[in-house]
Amino acid sequence: MYLCIFACAKFAEQTEGRLSGNEEEQEEEEEEEDDAEAALKKEVDQIRTATEQKQRRFQSVESGANNVVFIRTLGVEPEKLVHHILKDMHATKKKKTRVILRMLPVSGTCKAFLEDMKQYAETFFEPWFKSPKKGTYQIVYKARNNSHLSREEVIKELAGVVGHLNPENKVDLSHPEYTIVVEIIKNICCLSVVQDYILFRKYNLQEVVKSKAEGQPEAPKPSHENDAPGAKTPEAQRENQNERQDKTETASNDNHED
Repeated sequence: MYLCIFACAKFAEQTEGRLSGNEEEQEEEEEEEDDAEAALKKEVDQIRTATEQKQRRFQSVESGANNVVFIRTLGVEPEKLVHHILKDMHATKKKKTRVILRMLPVSGTCKAFLEDMKQYAETFFEPWFKSPKKGTYQIVYKARNNSHLSREEVIKELAGVVGHLNPENKVDLSHPEYTIVVEIIKNICCLSVVQDYILFRKYNLQEVVKSKAEGQPEAPKPSHENDAPGAKTPEAQRENQNERQDKTETASNDNHED
């Protein structure tokens, strides 16, 4: 992931470098304007541009939970970036990290209270589920350092929002088109809608590079107990038992002939 972050940051720097020439030309043209309103707008734009340049394209942010790293992005769509990384790893089967287990995009955040989540989801889910758009989906939920939310209630309420946007949206837990990822960290709810969640092994970077044979459990080995020397089949055992009973009855009859 760090290699990917470095590569993306390098690409962003090169892109910004190519665009810097146009920005200088625009600044020279704006300097010729004497209008007070235009001068004020220019100053505001310069402050905004300087602030954005100081911000990194990828920057680590404290998540508030153990073993969770939150990367803030600038000008990058998290779903497309993460899906591209997993698609490449799934196709090439090349492991590119040893320390990162899962990589989940976060496209929206809100307060981790049920009413806030419902209200935010009504707008957030529209690009995927609002009529005339429709699809099959599942909801996965994970909470860290939070105990006041119920998993069942959250899934029920969010599923209700999806159904309200379009009644033709259907739940599919086997092969859904979309997976709604709900990650609760303390009092913050992180939301995203991803594709190929099952294909990419729940966005697990360690599992997605494994082949199908490696990912499947070993089949149980057949028992060879009856192949041991002297072992007999159940039919043979029953025949021997019947023979012993016949011999016992014959011996008993012989004893009572006198």
